[in-house]
Amino acid sequence: MRVALLVCLLLVPSLVGCTGRAVPDPRSAADDYAAAAARGDADAIYEMMTTSAQKSRSRDDVRRLVKEQREELTDQAKLVTARDARVEATARLRYEDGEEAQLELREGRFWITSSGALPGGSRTPEQALDQLRRVLARRSYAGLMRVLTPATRAAIEQDLRSLVSGLERPETLHLQVTGDAAVVTVPGGHTVKLKRDGGVWRVDDFD
Repeated sequence: MRVALLVCLLLVPSLVGCTGRAVPDPRSAADDYAAAAARGDADAIYEMMTTSAQKSRSRDDVRRLVKEQREELTDQAKLVTARDARVEATARLRYEDGEEAQLELREGRFWITSSGALPGGSRTPEQALDQLRRVLARRSYAGLMRVLTPATRAAIEQDLRSLVSGLERPETLHLQVTGDAAVVTVPGGHTVKLKRDGGVWRVDDFD
């Protein structure tokens, strides 16, 4: 049996600061919740809720839910305080640019389990798609490489290495220029299309 407690870090100046301070025992929070649930104390449960959770549900909402689900809460209290129950404390750290880091509390300190700036495994397809959206929004090539499968990453990197090698001596390549458009076949089988706009040549497409 596992009881997962989401510890929302509202003000964390840095990971160093987070790990350098004494971290409360999450078991105590689990016990406090179990006691409040067992006695049907809606106010105590509300006070334990995160700021965002309190914004989504009012105190009266919580009181109504506790009244309606008193039996279920009693059962939850028994599960939380069971001898084989295991408490897992996690944290989600959100940066100003929208990136997030997932942390897990072990041995009295938080450890990074995944981060948009570090290699991390998505546990669901939805998480993988969210990571893809984030790296594309940041225009991050390194981030994109991290979310691809090893086979796809290797294929893309091989294609790019081949293109880089083929472009080492651009002055020797045969350009087919037609007005403001040009096409060149690069050694390795790549084709690069260019277009002139306002007197400036730019890459229009390549494969």
